[in-house]
Amino acid sequence: MAAELTAHELIAQHRPTLDRALEAIRTRAYWSPHPEHPKAYGENGSLDAAAGKAAFDALLGTRLDLGQPGTDGWVSGEVSPYGPELGVEYAHADVDVLLPAMKAGQKAWREAGAEIRAVVCLEILKRISDRTHEFAHAVMHTSGQAFMMAFQAGGPHAQDRGLEAVAYAYVEQVRTPDTAEWSKPQGKRDPLALTKQFTPVPRGIALMIGCNTFPTWNGYPGLFASLATGNAVLVKPHPRAVLPLALTVQVAREVLAGAGFDPNLVALAAERPGEGIAKTLATRPEIRIIDYTGSTSFGDWLEANARQAQVYTEKAGVNTVLIDSTANYKGMLSNLAFSLSLYSGQMCTTPQNLLVPRDGIRTDEGPKTFDEVAADLAGSVDGLLGDDARANALLGAIVNPDVKARLEAAAGLGEVALASREVTNPEFPDAVVRTPVIVKLDGAKPDDEAAYMSECFGPVSFAVAVDSSADAVELLRRTIREKGAMTVGAYTTDDEVERAVQEVCFDEAAQLSLNLTGGVYVNQTAAFSDFHGSGGNPAANAALTDGAFVANRFRVVEVRREA
Repeated sequence: MAAELTAHELIAQHRPTLDRALEAIRTRAYWSPHPEHPKAYGENGSLDAAAGKAAFDALLGTRLDLGQPGTDGWVSGEVSPYGPELGVEYAHADVDVLLPAMKAGQKAWREAGAEIRAVVCLEILKRISDRTHEFAHAVMHTSGQAFMMAFQAGGPHAQDRGLEAVAYAYVEQVRTPDTAEWSKPQGKRDPLALTKQFTPVPRGIALMIGCNTFPTWNGYPGLFASLATGNAVLVKPHPRAVLPLALTVQVAREVLAGAGFDPNLVALAAERPGEGIAKTLATRPEIRIIDYTGSTSFGDWLEANARQAQVYTEKAGVNTVLIDSTANYKGMLSNLAFSLSLYSGQMCTTPQNLLVPRDGIRTDEGPKTFDEVAADLAGSVDGLLGDDARANALLGAIVNPDVKARLEAAAGLGEVALASREVTNPEFPDAVVRTPVIVKLDGAKPDDEAAYMSECFGPVSFAVAVDSSADAVELLRRTIREKGAMTVGAYTTDDEVERAVQEVCFDEAAQLSLNLTGGVYVNQTAAFSDFHGSGGNPAANAALTDGAFVANRFRVVEVRREA
């Protein structure tokens, strides 16, 4: 850091933002301190578009030395989904050296108290925000997101989620007073009197296991929730998406050092190709908290085997949209087309199954058969993505070969309502860009059920014919209960159907969006207002972000003295 920051300066700068965040999580109203538009940057120390791109370009082919202890080598290997090799080298850590060094700084960090920890975290977020353009390119070239999505989701929206976690962490820590005077009357005898002190103490070192698709958006809640509650944080990025989290660790270490704390409170654990260190780290006795986003199989493994740690997982589910009827048919189709196309369906919230009565639905344009709904949705997606420039801006690139393989295999599962096509990206000719596929399936056929009851991550959706809306409601219930869902959508003009869908979502703890036909989509959530996941169905055991997400990252230890 260029200059030291005193506790007084940090509080003066960031306490107003913290207070505003506390108000936002209380009211659930719209608020964000981080601008979404690229042109908002370039003043007050933030990088504008040209400077951010130049900063990213300057990183390529270099060694990013974070100054961590225990470095025993250097690793690299990131290749952008758009084609170029990044060529950035990261320190490989001897964790037997690194973990004790991380633990050493926790005492002073614990003693700093909840407010100082919160404002230090806010300073980290501010410095990340100032470099949003640089981070956007790092996210784009590790996740395959198109630039504007990488800018917004990887920048301000991720920063909002980090700040939200800090706000919840602060609330939970100050719920109990620092001290209390306790006096119990004893009749004619003198009262029993104690002075009591209450201190939030961290669980230990937290392990944040990053994901390939949303390294910052999915990573920041756990990172900042653990740091704000007094824990050191070891960041283990996905091997294909190291750079955004390495830059995050770099900023965090600079701020911690400048504020008088041990920079080793935040460290990076990059891995050699094929090393697979997540399992080894996750079961180390020093690791007491784990945050993970990714496949169901590894999330289940963590929950079963990392017994010494408090484990928070966001895994996967089969997201479902029930289509019973609509008063805005064109709006419904347009909204769904965008939801299916955004980032090539590579979001944990993208709809997969569209349940439609085989006899059709009621609309403001008259009755529509199942086949017409499927065909019209296909036409809406085609219209949205018909222009290649727009398609590239929405789709981004396929993040890895597994997604491409699932997309290609999906066409053989049933009758294709919309075939996927290749899109050329003139700026990045090596990028793999594909439009979504929509496949029609019969909900009554066992072979088809095997397809739609399995998660097919990527730009693949199934239009599933069911016997009635009542059958769709029951299939929705079974899907959430057995497979989980990060999101549920429903379109209906029938009050009884609406109530039935709501009851399913209450019973099975799934987040529901009803009759979205405008500019808000089922696969998007807003920090400070929307809960991402519920923690109540198999898709995730935690919600981003609520009190439960932060409260078990620390314990309150009491010291009693006679008054």
